[in-house]
Amino acid sequence: QVQLVESGGGSVQAGGSLRLSCTASRYRIRGNSMAWFRQAPEKEREGVAVVDGMGSITYADSVKGRFIIDRDNANDTVYLQMNSLKPEDTAMYYCASFAEQPSRPWYDPYRFKFWGQGTQVTVSS
Repeated sequence: QVQLVESGGGSVQAGGSLRLSCTASRYRIRGNSMAWFRQAPEKEREGVAVVDGMGSITYADSVKGRFIIDRDNANDTVYLQMNSLKPEDTAMYYCASFAEQPSRPWYDPYRFKFWGQGTQVTVSS
């Protein structure tokens, strides 16, 4: 079955950087939207960034100017470069793909069918 595997999470101090990766197996990401979501304890899962099949990119306002999403179709991998990290960025980060419900907005988790298991990001002040 399709697998999305995230990596690159960890613990950093505020102002630091991390680069997350999400690699797909048994699935070609070319032409499909790839998104990053995050979920902090006791909070709803929220969209962080998305790159659609044509390469158009959208960011949540909370990360605009600090995070960069990019994709490597040849290696079926999407990345999230996170700079100037803040304690409020602390969360489990998930990648998602395949807009099963394309009428839903990109930041709605129910839009996507395939999910990774998540990678933890912890930012200390």
